[in-house]
Amino acid sequence: MTENRAVSTEHHIRNPETLYRRFREIGLDFTVHEHDAVFTVDEARAARDAAPEGMPGAHCKSLFLKDKKGALYLVVCLEDRRLDMKALSGILGSARLSFGRPDLLVETLGVEPGSVTPFAAINDAAGDVAVFLDSEMMDAPLVNYHPLVNTRTVAMTPADLLRFLEACNHPPTAVDLAPATAG
Repeated sequence: MTENRAVSTEHHIRNPETLYRRFREIGLDFTVHEHDAVFTVDEARAARDAAPEGMPGAHCKSLFLKDKKGALYLVVCLEDRRLDMKALSGILGSARLSFGRPDLLVETLGVEPGSVTPFAAINDAAGDVAVFLDSEMMDAPLVNYHPLVNTRTVAMTPADLLRFLEACNHPPTAVDLAPATAG
């Protein structure tokens, strides 16, 4: 994979309602929570605390990463995980990792920084991004992610998340991230 990807962003899904239609087509169960825009884990916690109905389940974050050879990764993990990039590189079997540039994120997954989500796999028709899921996260009864925007959170079962990713031709790899957890 190279930096010179010929990616058309005109067909990217950016509207959560379109994503929800796809969920229904696949037969997924999901719940939507609306809130103010959140950009950090702390802001997401505050939004959960302010939600009258609460937001049950594991809350997660998604990291868009690129290795020095140009391979792209989406690592989805529990929100409290602080990952050591060198150790994570070993777990993923990748070259040295860094965060992907915002413009590459938009080109490849069709989302802005702050809205990175496993649901953005729907926009990676070329299959450039390898998806890795925190195995501990996948043991939760419900998992929560942004639906392409950071003003909403969607809760669903891990099994439905897997069904979604497989329907998007992004079969994920479950990984034990504990060895890469810093401090």
